[in-house]
Amino acid sequence: MITNPISHSVKKMTRAIEIDSFIILLVLLMPLGVIAQNISVSVSGDIKDKVSGQELPFVNVILKKSSDSSFVSGTISNDKGLFTISDAVPGDYVIEASYIGYKNYSLPLFIGSNSEFIDIGSILLEEDIQQLDEVVVTGQQDAITGRMDKKTFSLENNVSQSGGSVLQSMSNLPGVTTQDGQVQIRGNNQVVILIDGKQTALTGFGNQNALENIPSSAVDKIEIINNPSARYDASGNAGIINIILKKEEQAGLNGTVGLSTGFGSLWKRKENLPGIRPQYQFTPKINPSVSLNYRKDKINLFLQADNLYTETLRKNEFVTRTYDNGRVIDQQMKRNRDINLFTSTAGFDWFIDDSNTLTVSGFFSQETIKDNGDQPFFNGSTGESLRLWQFLEDEVLTAVMASVSYEHKFQQPGHTLNVGFNYTFDREDEKYFFTNTTPSFTADEWFYLIADQKVADFTLDYTKPLKHGLLETGIKFRSRTIPTDMQFNPSADNSVLDTGADGIATYKETIPALYGNYTYEVKKLEAEIGLRVEYVDLRYDVDPNHNTYQSDGYDYFQPFPNARLSYKINDHNRLSAFYNRRVDRPDEKDIRIFPKYDDAEIIKVGNPALQPQFTNSFELGYRNRFNKGYFYGATYHRVSDGTIMRVGTTVEGSDLIYNISQNIGKSYNTGIEVVINKELTDKINGNINFNGYYNQIDSFTVFNKYPIENTFTAEEQSIYSGNIKLNTNFKFGKNTEAQFTAIYLAPDIIPQGTIDSRFSLNMGVKQAIQNGKGELFLNATDLLNTMVVKKEIDGSNFSYTSTDYNETQVIRFGYNYKF
Repeated sequence: MITNPISHSVKKMTRAIEIDSFIILLVLLMPLGVIAQNISVSVSGDIKDKVSGQELPFVNVILKKSSDSSFVSGTISNDKGLFTISDAVPGDYVIEASYIGYKNYSLPLFIGSNSEFIDIGSILLEEDIQQLDEVVVTGQQDAITGRMDKKTFSLENNVSQSGGSVLQSMSNLPGVTTQDGQVQIRGNNQVVILIDGKQTALTGFGNQNALENIPSSAVDKIEIINNPSARYDASGNAGIINIILKKEEQAGLNGTVGLSTGFGSLWKRKENLPGIRPQYQFTPKINPSVSLNYRKDKINLFLQADNLYTETLRKNEFVTRTYDNGRVIDQQMKRNRDINLFTSTAGFDWFIDDSNTLTVSGFFSQETIKDNGDQPFFNGSTGESLRLWQFLEDEVLTAVMASVSYEHKFQQPGHTLNVGFNYTFDREDEKYFFTNTTPSFTADEWFYLIADQKVADFTLDYTKPLKHGLLETGIKFRSRTIPTDMQFNPSADNSVLDTGADGIATYKETIPALYGNYTYEVKKLEAEIGLRVEYVDLRYDVDPNHNTYQSDGYDYFQPFPNARLSYKINDHNRLSAFYNRRVDRPDEKDIRIFPKYDDAEIIKVGNPALQPQFTNSFELGYRNRFNKGYFYGATYHRVSDGTIMRVGTTVEGSDLIYNISQNIGKSYNTGIEVVINKELTDKINGNINFNGYYNQIDSFTVFNKYPIENTFTAEEQSIYSGNIKLNTNFKFGKNTEAQFTAIYLAPDIIPQGTIDSRFSLNMGVKQAIQNGKGELFLNATDLLNTMVVKKEIDGSNFSYTSTDYNETQVIRFGYNYKF
């Protein structure tokens, strides 16, 4: 029986009065009681993991009468863990939540008549360890959300790449390939890399950076965002990859410690050319890691630290250059690399009250790189030695970031205000010593470069759930400066350094941005529309004594719209269409005016006149959830204007090739992506990903200023390419898992040339011990040693072929312990 609080108060008031008065008052109040019972109340809340605090999507939530447990209403939480049960009437109820891998949750609930909306706050679900032991595969979430705007992958499930780098782990993920130390999404390397939703010095504020050196042991999961909304920065036409670091929030002291080790370059894949130092073999890899968390009352302290030491055969590239005058040069570039990378994140969360949280954190990393390299050159016709270039590249990269963020949660779940400030300082300190030996002379020379990057980011984000959707808006302001000092120290005679091309330059970037994004949802239809408006002012101040370049820059005020329309055919089938306009701004290294002699005769130079690249992207996607699996398919088309790439040219009378950054005009990328995930048995799960695309680069003509003025024209390039990945996971008993991953990359086009097909097979196995708290793992990447990179390049009066036999086969083993 429903009790009206008003009539209950009347009863207490009438105990001391006559029965007649009681009857009269009761009759008068009956209409109010009827109105109260007819009020429709909306019950909302959110679902989270009790330990991590992570929102849980697709949780079953039901409302039952407390008197007889009869069903009243039910729903499931959305992608962000939010749920709403509408049209409830006042009374006593029980609300229940159930989710695979978690203990069932039950809470008595009284619904009154004072408000039409009730916010019950967060429901915290606790993992059912026994249930998880029995259902490892089926307990995993679909990587692709109902919105189909991103894919999410837990590195815990990436058995074949445990103990490696983030870059190696990404090579297993659907739609992602790796090339030259960078990731590509659907064949495009214009990808923005975030760490915990923010750009950092470690991964780069423009071009990607250092992914091959970030240990995967520090990472919880990776999000691949193909179609970012206006909430995200407008850069990165291929999409965004968000690396989410490990962080615990369980009460008390808890954490994870681990140690992995391994070896690479187990044997020589190709013998060196004559006269150079031996290449690295049996290279060690050592990676201790620790993640600690202590939570008590309103304070949560966290610390995560990793140290990665590795020796690696970073490059072992054999090149044959052929010139139109008949000259042929054979060469080899061998780099023996030693790396020590220490990274750490520390900070605290202060839960001021249920509505306000302050987080203060610091990030520090220091990477030391020593490359001992040899580059011999021989006359390809006579075998005569032309010269030997031997070098030591000694580089220290240091980054420090301080972050302060404040979150205010309004009473309604999902209604939040977030304010953040990040300040980053990082230094690139590089010294390069080389000996240039020819038949007629030997010269010792060196140069150094110091680049200090200072970045200040301020963000304000506001999110408000609406009756049929979500409103997001906010602002961002960035100030970024990079003063760079490069000084050449030539030998007295026979110097190969361009002594008029060193000096000082300063990169200055200011970006204010404003965005708004609105999502509307009804039973069958979901729509999203957003707009980000961005002003960019970039100035590049060049040393007036530079022999080629002068100060330059650009500014723009541009809109970047996005749109999504989804139609829910039924509970298992959904169609979505996307549109995005994005930009790729030249990074400081793209416009850096100093020639880089990492390769003695193929020299990289920037271009301060470089302009931004703008891209329009279109996509149509379909998702089908079937019994114990899902199918995802998408067709996409991207058109880029002002495409940025390096163009290799020569000047008359020289064999040197200069790779200079240029805007080459329009390029196109059209393709199809398919992901099929299926639980084949209770012990075997399979995932296959196919990505096929057509790449085209229009014909173009560019004007180069360095080292002397010259013009280069290239014909149109196009190719049908793609890749296939197969991941198969096996479960043996309750505690042992294994994974096999096969990757095939079809031939593709690269600037001025093509890259041949590549194939690799990876495998791994892990064993849970110590009642699930400990874990042993063993894995091998490129098991068959087949990942060889072959390229063909065509210039105006030259061509060359290259084959890189660098280290790809690595065996690792390790141990992790959770407490």
